[in-house]
Amino acid sequence: MARILLGVTGGIAAYKACTLTRLLVRAGHDVLPVLTAGAERFVAAETFHALARKSPQGPYPHLERADLLVVAPLTANTLARLAHGLADDVLTEAALAHDGPLLVAPAMNVRMWQHPATQANVALLRERGVEILGPAEGELAEGESGAGRMVEPEEIVARVAEIVGAAAPPGPLAGRSLLVSAGGTREPLDAVRYVGNRSSGRMGVALAEEARARGADVTLLAANLAVPAPAGVTVVETPTAADLEREALARGGSDVIVMAAAVADYTPSQPVRGKRPKDAEPWTVALEPTADVLAALGSARRPGQVLVGFAAEGGENGLDRAKAKRVAKKADLVVYNDVSRGDIGFDADENEVVVVSQTGERSVPKAPKREIAAAILDEVERLLSKT
Repeated sequence: MARILLGVTGGIAAYKACTLTRLLVRAGHDVLPVLTAGAERFVAAETFHALARKSPQGPYPHLERADLLVVAPLTANTLARLAHGLADDVLTEAALAHDGPLLVAPAMNVRMWQHPATQANVALLRERGVEILGPAEGELAEGESGAGRMVEPEEIVARVAEIVGAAAPPGPLAGRSLLVSAGGTREPLDAVRYVGNRSSGRMGVALAEEARARGADVTLLAANLAVPAPAGVTVVETPTAADLEREALARGGSDVIVMAAAVADYTPSQPVRGKRPKDAEPWTVALEPTADVLAALGSARRPGQVLVGFAAEGGENGLDRAKAKRVAKKADLVVYNDVSRGDIGFDADENEVVVVSQTGERSVPKAPKREIAAAILDEVERLLSKT
């Protein structure tokens, strides 16, 4: 158990700090909330005192001794004040008086986060050893989209457990090894050109993040991700189909394997050494099939293992092809998503899928990919419970 000062600053993400307080207390930590005036415009201090099971603070809350100071959410304003050593409210006073690790979770508009002044302040804090979680990408409160969301409370709790040396609360996937692939492979035409696809890796990253939050030991096969990998997972770079095949088969004994990456079906048979110069002549490229990694994993699977594939299909017969794929590849689940739509799937923040299993189909309506990942892992847990 650790004594934690929990700083909460003003912003819509302050409501997430309520969940964070509850989870930290549930994990056995002694939590002392410290709110800015801005935070109290969103959530009353009494709410945090009740969740932390604490009476209102005494006259010197900024001088309380603590093992860790967590600020979540951290606004751009308070971030700047921490970077420059200002102490004009109880939270920034507490930060100056704190002698120990500091963990912060920024939350702000994407343009505020990207501003050079904010990035300079972030660099200052990192130089002083402050650990910064996030911000996560997604839809923001004002309707814009991008990096600016506070990371989920479960991720903060897991990192707190690592910092203070305590065991994280066991999750439903605790003790399970999970392998997930994400992104899209790139098959080289020459030294600079490639055959690829539009997969950003958001779906696979969301699955890795959700599995880690549920306690799994996660390895992420990263194929040219356009988004950051989540904290707390082992990342193995797999830029080409051959790389992904090699690394996936080497880890084929994982309890759960989720092949969410868009692996190229074809690769140039004779890539050019160096860069092919442009000229007036046509360039004819012969393509040859890549290895079927999902089929290889299905053929080698062991009893009790759960294998999940993805079917990026389009057209009215897409679901039928996904059903056939599950049987042919010997997978437990195949996740079908319609890539003919522009609002979901490849390079989008949201998805809408049908999870195909031996017993039928489960439709998951359009939602952020983190929620889609949770629904998929619910089905994985259901299968694991039967082993």
